[in-house]
Amino acid sequence: MRADSPGGPSPRRSLGARLAHMSPARWAVAVFTGVVMAVAVVLCLPISKAGAGGPNLVDAIFTATSSVCVTGLTVQSTAEYWSPFGQVTILVGMQVGGLGVMTLGSMLSLITSRRLGVRSKVLAASETGTSRLGEVGVLVRAVALISLVAELVVAAILTPRFVMAGESTGQALWHGVFYAVSAFNNAGFQPTTEGLAAFTSDWWVLAPIGTAVFAGSLGFPVILDLQRHWRHPSELSLHSKLTLTFCLVLAGGAWLAFSLLEWNNPRTLGSESTSSTILNTLFASINTRSGGLATYDVAEQRPATILLQDALMFVGGGSASTAGGIKVTTLAVMLLAIRAEARGDRDMEAFGRRLEPSVLRVAVTVAVASVMFIFVGAFVLSLISDAPLTRILFECISAYATCGLSTGLAPTLPAIGKLTLAALMLTGRLGTMTIATSVALTNRRRVIRLPSERPIVG
Repeated sequence: MRADSPGGPSPRRSLGARLAHMSPARWAVAVFTGVVMAVAVVLCLPISKAGAGGPNLVDAIFTATSSVCVTGLTVQSTAEYWSPFGQVTILVGMQVGGLGVMTLGSMLSLITSRRLGVRSKVLAASETGTSRLGEVGVLVRAVALISLVAELVVAAILTPRFVMAGESTGQALWHGVFYAVSAFNNAGFQPTTEGLAAFTSDWWVLAPIGTAVFAGSLGFPVILDLQRHWRHPSELSLHSKLTLTFCLVLAGGAWLAFSLLEWNNPRTLGSESTSSTILNTLFASINTRSGGLATYDVAEQRPATILLQDALMFVGGGSASTAGGIKVTTLAVMLLAIRAEARGDRDMEAFGRRLEPSVLRVAVTVAVASVMFIFVGAFVLSLISDAPLTRILFECISAYATCGLSTGLAPTLPAIGKLTLAALMLTGRLGTMTIATSVALTNRRRVIRLPSERPIVG
């Protein structure tokens, strides 16, 4: 009997059929990895590298992963190693990674068919953080518009300043656009050799870049919620209130801590004026959680500052944003659980709302899984590098949290070390989202439940 006859065994499903039945989380991993590989292939072309010779394969893979995962870690100077074509490729990678591959795919679907299918809506919902599929089409359009407008505004502000600094109009425009895309997408790439070190006291440059980084780290659901209810903040969703509260508290606390720790550090800000120090510590407090842009050598900071940055990078920004980390709402949920337990309350409550216990399960899973990924990465690097553990841990957290700040360790690592950091970047960009989605959608219903017993905890 033939295998494809009606009464015979079912034929093996085609590749298309298997792809059609993939979960949104698996789709995200597959497509995102595919985009990284595509960018890496382009960066491997001789035209992508400045000067003679072709690009190094490992460096191309690392840079492609860093750009698409909007991290900003580099092993080669963006301005000196990559040609204009290579820099444009990196820019495209940042933009695609910032918008989200799933969101970009949904936008293309809207353009070609004027509507979204169910699968496209589910994929876009997992990327943008909305639970109502009917709103995904509107949200996707808003995401694209907000990103474009924000980047154009920042580029328009920066370009005249770069012209005044002595750059040609074309070069100033390119640097303005590159910094705008890098800032709003929390990517951390810098198109100039000296980076932002030449503008340590320049509010005209650092203020719009810092504002764009902060806005991008809030997340598109929060930005849209603010747009709808800016006249009546009390009507904001619980997610928006938690995100805004913790982002502002973390930024303000970090600003104060950085000022106290680095004010008199002669290797960083000790020689700067009061105004410049205030500007640079504010800029650092915003960029540490995901922006990855720095105005001074991070490796020269005090050990306490580096430890504080480890914690801030690990937390990251808002959910469904261009920022990385475990997200501020994850931290908020765990702190609310601690407060409820300390008070003896039955429920976790915030802003007049009760949080479901399942939210805590997702938060704990994301946090613990993230710690495990970082531990594995740090363990591997400690085996192949003689660098101090503080530098190794900093680099691993920065990679996983897609922050991009660096103590200069990444360029000195062998190929296996660079690939380890690249794997951490990809895991960090997709890991928290896919883990949270998988846990949230996993709800087994069992007819028979086992007897309960409470172990001793703590």
